[in-house]
Amino acid sequence: MVEPAALFSLAGTLALLGWVALLVALFFRRARPGVWTVTQYVIPGLIAVAYGLLWWGGRGAYADGGFGSIPEVRAWFANDFLLTAGWLHYLAFDLFIGTWICRDAEARGVHPLLVLPTLPLTFLFGPLGLLLWFAVRAGVRGIARTE
Repeated sequence: MVEPAALFSLAGTLALLGWVALLVALFFRRARPGVWTVTQYVIPGLIAVAYGLLWWGGRGAYADGGFGSIPEVRAWFANDFLLTAGWLHYLAFDLFIGTWICRDAEARGVHPLLVLPTLPLTFLFGPLGLLLWFAVRAGVRGIARTE
């Protein structure tokens, strides 16, 4: 069985490379299709496999944990396998959402400079980056209507 620390490090490196590629692809249209495939499907898919392995490795903590209360969640996250699985959950989903933001922006004709601040915020604070994207998207739609 792979140790949680090794999967933590590997997944973090993969996710970071994905985010860097996503930022670069904002300004290089030709790179977008390939980068988006990797950042929306390949990297999150690989992280999902590691996530499954970690849940399997942490199955000894199942009796004490659950989703019904903070103490139950805390019991799960006291297990390094499940704590790391929780972190990988964030890495996979945030990168997927970051790619969706980029795809949505291109489909709506939003300039990359308006998308740029949403990506680091999504990487670091997930839902806040998504919220900023919704605000940018609504603002751009409002500007387009007034012209």
